[in-house]
Amino acid sequence: MINQTTVPTVYVVDDDPQVRESLKLLMRGVGLRTEVFGSAEDFLEAYEDGLGPPRCLVLDVRMPGMSGLGLQEKLVAGGIRIPIILITGYGDVSMAVKAMAAGAVDFIEKPFSRQALLTRVQEAIDRDAERRHRESQLADMAHRLGALSQREREVMDLLIAGNHSKQIAARLCIGEKTVAKHRARVFEKMRVDSVAALVHLAYNCDLISTFAGQTAS
Repeated sequence: MINQTTVPTVYVVDDDPQVRESLKLLMRGVGLRTEVFGSAEDFLEAYEDGLGPPRCLVLDVRMPGMSGLGLQEKLVAGGIRIPIILITGYGDVSMAVKAMAAGAVDFIEKPFSRQALLTRVQEAIDRDAERRHRESQLADMAHRLGALSQREREVMDLLIAGNHSKQIAARLCIGEKTVAKHRARVFEKMRVDSVAALVHLAYNCDLISTFAGQTAS
């Protein structure tokens, strides 16, 4: 089992032991945690997707057994979105096009510049960090939304859509004091202190479009 740490992790899959050792030393030399595997099958047996630090996969294209492109296809089919940098000594245009179309960060031919590879690795790790942060935001939003009652959610939706308390009261056929109580609970559960902050939160989590057309006439 691969232990998780807070340090970004680079996984290297290559059937050449010299390449594996060289890349391990290169990555560790810049402070990146590195795990190496001699085959796609070994990687699949050990890899665990999910929470953890940002990561990327440096993957040889031509290997005995499952190829690098085969592993990429399997990961994509399984919904595993680890950024992949493919490397090969026998690259061709059609192979590169296929790899990039499937979401690879880059396709690099051997021999390659160490600095160029490190640059691509950092870009891949940054991409994964951004994705993980985004997913964490959305999970947190889902948790907050789940704490709202149906009526609180209705009030929140109308607040985000730009309605004032009087408009919300008319829309929901309730008193303005009741609206004020629901609004206070919405602020508490959503961890905001103003409508502006609530709108900002909804905007960051791509919820704004949900409330289109809910403004009172």
